[in-house]
Amino acid sequence: MTISNKALDLFVERIALIKSYEESLGLLYWDLRTGAPRKGMDVRSEAIGNLSGQMFKLSTAPELGEWLTELEQPATYEGLSEIHQRLVKETRKDYDRSVKIPPKLYQEYVVLTSQAESMWEDAKANSDYASFEPYLDKIITYTNQFIDLWGVKGTRYDTLLDMYEPGMTTEELDRVFGGLREKLVPLSAAIASSPHQPETGFLKQQYAKESQKKFSLFILEQMGFDFTGGRLDESAHPFATGLNPGDVRITTRYLADDVTSALFGTIHEGGHALYEQNISKDLIGTTLCTGTSMGIHESQSRFWENVIGRSTGFWKRYFGDLQQHFPNQLDVSVEDFYRATNVSEPSLIRIEADELTYNLHIIIRYEIEKLIFNEGVKASELPALWNAKYKEYLGIEPSNDGEGVLQDVHWSGGAFGYFPSYSLGNMYAAQMTDTLEREMPNFWELVETGNLIPIKEWLTDKVYQYGKLRTPSELITSITGKSLDPDYLFRYLEKKYTDIYKL
Repeated sequence: MTISNKALDLFVERIALIKSYEESLGLLYWDLRTGAPRKGMDVRSEAIGNLSGQMFKLSTAPELGEWLTELEQPATYEGLSEIHQRLVKETRKDYDRSVKIPPKLYQEYVVLTSQAESMWEDAKANSDYASFEPYLDKIITYTNQFIDLWGVKGTRYDTLLDMYEPGMTTEELDRVFGGLREKLVPLSAAIASSPHQPETGFLKQQYAKESQKKFSLFILEQMGFDFTGGRLDESAHPFATGLNPGDVRITTRYLADDVTSALFGTIHEGGHALYEQNISKDLIGTTLCTGTSMGIHESQSRFWENVIGRSTGFWKRYFGDLQQHFPNQLDVSVEDFYRATNVSEPSLIRIEADELTYNLHIIIRYEIEKLIFNEGVKASELPALWNAKYKEYLGIEPSNDGEGVLQDVHWSGGAFGYFPSYSLGNMYAAQMTDTLEREMPNFWELVETGNLIPIKEWLTDKVYQYGKLRTPSELITSITGKSLDPDYLFRYLEKKYTDIYKL
């Protein structure tokens, strides 16, 4: 065995071990957020911290750096497979970033965020920001320490963006979001003044939780979700966890007086799950066995939730099934139901916002995160700042912090820089849909007949199978022939809402 072959074997073995730790931690996190006893929270958080610390040491060990250096030698690197070449590149990026963080500091941070996520649930339920603020303040402090150690990319916030959407910058997002906002504002105004407002009162009834669950499971099955390799549970905030392609878990949240919240939440998380379940088996056991970026990941959840799930064709096929699950409760036409589930109006809750105003929710969070890390805004200032921006952008103001600054789980886990991924996902999804419609002329006929599997297979061929083997820019360019273009999203929204509101 040559030295380079030995280095490759040791490198691959180490990556597989790190992936095993990652899967174990994913399972612990899932359990913590889906019903683990509150009394055990502190001990569980310490256990998560200890295991994360061990994984971090494996990920930053000197020998891993030595193996990478050897594998990066031109003669050796050129002889590697495509998967191993990509694995070396991704691992080098992660290694160079992580090795700058002292293991003890990282472990303390993991314990803190584990505790914070559980505290957030209680704080949100009680609209008690004061109880959560000390945790958030510490998380911001730790994150700033990490930025200092990693080194600033352009701006401090750019450093965080790059972790979720490689290569993305505040300069680019300011341009993209600014242009989108300029086009959405007049469209929103036209919608608000339209005399053809959808009737939505029938949606606000009491809907049996068990029936909601049965219909959610039915729709997941129609989408092609593999229940032998996944499951649906309940949590305070819907999420998806891909432990490996054979074990992908999603959660949803059931509201007694809203039949659409759990449904669209389930379809959204189901989109994430289809991505994780259909990654190539060749990538299992490597850190490439996940989505290439959060923007691309969100493109899949937003595609299934909105492009498919909120389309007229989808409800022409499935509205009858929904009526059967809730007899005598939805005595309206399919057209009325479609229009009601696509109503566009200012609202306080991001995950329940319509497709058009949803992007304003994201822009608000983006601007607040920039202020935290680029301008030094403190945790104590966030509730007032949040409320002011909702008043400015949407003309409404939260009545309490539960429906305001506490509504999202992301900051409790330290996921600063994640929120822009949602709007980027909308943009990627709209651009992919344009290509899909051209390459699959019977696309909407398939939706209207409930034959969703060919659509899932197209996405598997174009997106899912590659995992992290391709970068976001490589992926969108290979699919559509163009780099990311936000105009596709505006044209999609303009066409859809012009029809719904008869503009």
